[in-house]
Amino acid sequence: MAYNKRLIVDPIRVLAFGGIGAGYAAVGTLLLTPARVFILNNLTDANMDFSMDGVNDHFILPPRSFKLIDVTANKVRDDGFFVREGTIFYVKQTLAAPTLGSVYVEIIRA
Repeated sequence: MAYNKRLIVDPIRVLAFGGIGAGYAAVGTLLLTPARVFILNNLTDANMDFSMDGVNDHFILPPRSFKLIDVTANKVRDDGFFVREGTIFYVKQTLAAPTLGSVYVEIIRA
């Protein structure tokens, strides 16, 4: 069986430690198309709260860690769950402000 899908990886979305505070800040730009997989990376020295709506805490990541969410990478058809087009990923410090590093969001789509 031949598949005509191709893997597309967006440029990395990044926010350096100086842009992270007590309120949510956007990490890069919004998704222009739905995403199948996303990876949240916290390469700072502090706990970080990530959000997909800029209001609610959705994921917490300790320092120097990552979280990979495989929403629907193995689907052949364009049905199933996807991260919605237009989604912006946000981050804020959990308790203490980071003093070095950055956070990153990596997007894989088809």
